[in-house]
Amino acid sequence: MPRLLHPNAAHVADILISRGHHGVVVTSPEPTTTAEAAAESLGVGVGAIVRASVFLLDDDPVLLLVSGAHPVNLAATGERLGGTMQRAPLDLVRLATDQPIGGIAPVGHPTNLATYVDESLSQYPELWAAAGHPNTIFRTTFTELLRITAGLAVQVT
Repeated sequence: MPRLLHPNAAHVADILISRGHHGVVVTSPEPTTTAEAAAESLGVGVGAIVRASVFLLDDDPVLLLVSGAHPVNLAATGERLGGTMQRAPLDLVRLATDQPIGGIAPVGHPTNLATYVDESLSQYPELWAAAGHPNTIFRTTFTELLRITAGLAVQVT
């Protein structure tokens, strides 16, 4: 019997297709909740893994799509975006994305989050991002990620 996608991943696939992406979501037997685990599972460098995290820019939740190769410099990124940046509380992350930590996709959220994309991701010919559940992932490119999220490129280090 074919394995069905988790409902979150099916929703993400539908959103991807509606935005002109192929919508192919890969399911792994084990969760890949860290960039390192996802990279190892796919046989790619950790820098090609897109980590999606919710932060507060002043009091507004924003989504940062960051390379798995480095952390976000909150002070510098906040300054570049014209405010103060801090990690969002977990309850707000869940409310804003309706997706579990370790599986947050760049799209498919019930709220319209301003999205910023780590410009260092542009050095990788293909990127991999979670698809709404820790066992799911999809392939994209930097240019496509900007397009499907209506994101703005920003330096986060």
